[in-house]
Amino acid sequence: MILYPAIDLKDGQAVRLLRGDMEASTVFNDDPAAQAQAFVEAGCAWLHLVDLNGAFAGRPVNADAVEAILASVDVPAQLGGGIRDMATIEAWLEKGLARVILGTVAVENPALVREAAAAFPGQVAVGIDARKGRVATKGWAEETDVTATDLARSFEDAGVAAIIYTDIDRDGAMGGPNVPATEALARAVEIPVIASGGVSSLADLEALKATGVIAGAISGRALYDGALDLRAALAALG
Repeated sequence: MILYPAIDLKDGQAVRLLRGDMEASTVFNDDPAAQAQAFVEAGCAWLHLVDLNGAFAGRPVNADAVEAILASVDVPAQLGGGIRDMATIEAWLEKGLARVILGTVAVENPALVREAAAAFPGQVAVGIDARKGRVATKGWAEETDVTATDLARSFEDAGVAAIIYTDIDRDGAMGGPNVPATEALARAVEIPVIASGGVSSLADLEALKATGVIAGAISGRALYDGALDLRAALAALG
């Protein structure tokens, strides 16, 4: 199981939100590239980046910070937030991103996900953010009637590289991930599922790994707060 340290970008800084609330943000590093380097030095094999402003604006906003990160590290990185058309997907992949994450458009324009996954095999993931099992879009500001499982299944034959499943109510709350819901989703589809939201301890990672079906986990606040030691976590998952 791969551990993805998260760097959430807001106004050019590395922050964490509480349950997706842009007004409840904590700045952890005003130099995201330095933060990325610290994670890489600790041994991570991937980075998970989110353009929070972009998720609300519907277009890239923290591009400078993302490009600085890509220039400063040599591990693959995936990015979500504000990626809603083919031109933006192509531009990011050309700049060195290993994988783009499509969230809102997965609900509003699923044909784009299929087109992108076909054009860029292995480089397109679907971000499914859910509150009480229902998918939320536009930076979690709008809730839909679509269930996470139904959305995931709809891309089963599209060739997407991964599904990143976030339980919004757990995100940034340090209360542990929703292991049963994540495991159920992973068992419902053949696409690799990455858990996000609430991963805050070594025990959380071990519980996710113990399911035997979850491909990865994303952690942010716990790494910044020191509740989870990245080197120790990577060694345990090794």
